Amino acid sequence: MDPNAVICQLYTYNADAYLLTRNSPKYYAEHFASRELQEDKVHWLNFHSIEDRPHIEQLCENLSIGKLSVEDIYNECKRSKLDEYPNYLIFTIKSALPRDSDSFLLQQEKITFILGENYLLSFQERSSDHFTDVRDRIEHKRGKIRSKGPDFLMFRLLESITDNYFEVLDDIVASIEKLEGRITRNPHSDTLKRIETQKRRLIELRKVVFPIKEITSHLEKMDSPFLKHENHYYFSELKDNCLTVLEEIDANKQILEGMANLYYAVQGQKMNQIMKLLTVISAIFIPLTFIVGVYGMNFENMPELKSKHGYYIAWAVMISLAGLLLYFFHKRGWLNK
Repeated sequence: MDPNAVICQLYTYNADAYLLTRNSPKYYAEHFASRELQEDKVHWLNFHSIEDRPHIEQLCENLSIGKLSVEDIYNECKRSKLDEYPNYLIFTIKSALPRDSDSFLLQQEKITFILGENYLLSFQERSSDHFTDVRDRIEHKRGKIRSKGPDFLMFRLLESITDNYFEVLDDIVASIEKLEGRITRNPHSDTLKRIETQKRRLIELRKVVFPIKEITSHLEKMDSPFLKHENHYYFSELKDNCLTVLEEIDANKQILEGMANLYYAVQGQKMNQIMKLLTVISAIFIPLTFIVGVYGMNFENMPELKSKHGYYIAWAVMISLAGLLLYFFHKRGWLNK
């Protein structure tokens, strides 16, 4: 078997033991079917890629999963919806991870879940580490996961995704705090662009979080044989977590709007300081220019032109006038920042 083809993992477990296998979509298309699933165990089959469509279609056919559901795995996720069929539930959401660059786009990934009577399928667009904690819970029998059914497993997987939302939000908040410090100290020309970048990230995160809030709200209220009533409470918790993220997003959007206004205010204050300096300089040099202009006229009968010390007297008058104006502006507080 080609090692590069190992893009699927299967956990089979109950309260007593678990088994982990890794293999290709082709292998599970041939060996993972409803008739081969053990009734007293939970089966979680996770795909780290959906490129091998023929074998994914074969797997779904073995599990009596309809062609429309297969299309949902591959179609662009324009809106998240929860569909219920006689032998399974299916829905698609988007995950998000903290950024690894200055791009305004979040690291997003479409994930499709198919929940059956004793199995759960999860299809990831690419290999990314969302579910480390869930695997650790299964392998080390932490918490209730080994004694619960596939609906509780789905809750844990969705919980891991919502935890990633909080990590993304924390990353954005940290960037906002840095921006706030830059604005108050020394705003650069790219500060406003960075503010808009963080605002765009919040908008993108909101578009990702809102659909899963709707999905968990439906799961909380759904009367389905695949969802035990005792586990509805957990989906209610997920919905509350999503609401918390959405509230934090809205709060930080307001903070960014306030920061943009502060940026304009700081820039306006700097411009006022420059204009005040130029006004003071102009106010000093206008009367001096007037004096120089008067004595630059070419009239012969100007009495001061014949004065022996006229040049020095003119300089003394202009320097004294400039000094008096500076003193006047200082007393009025116009030279203070």
